[in-house]
Amino acid sequence: MPSAEALLEAARAARERAYAPYSGFSVGAAVETQDGSIVTGCNVENASFGLSICAERTALVRAVAEGHKAIRAIAIAGPDGVDTAPCGTCRQFIAEFDPEMPVTFTARDGVVQTVLSTLLPYAFTADALRS
Repeated sequence: MPSAEALLEAARAARERAYAPYSGFSVGAAVETQDGSIVTGCNVENASFGLSICAERTALVRAVAEGHKAIRAIAIAGPDGVDTAPCGTCRQFIAEFDPEMPVTFTARDGVVQTVLSTLLPYAFTADALRS
């Protein structure tokens, strides 16, 4: 099982492949799957900003496309010295896989390690659809 630091290093490497010509804000993400595989993603911007996709969602979509449905952890790496917690959309997207997922991200003062439920305490769940 990869360590949080190994996952963060994979996210940093993925950040180098980001396509961010509009914001200049390159982000990489890496997820650890149930079998210990690491799948990465980066943000990809579009001139029509709503069509852009964050690194976290790219990594999760790639993992599913590669046959992984159980995700153990995620790491996000943005520019040095900047807080790079997942955005609200990504928090909800991650919650689909595990509301208690460990989340590691780069921050202005180093690295933050937490769990998703701390970042999104009242995530929307499929249970709400059955009410």
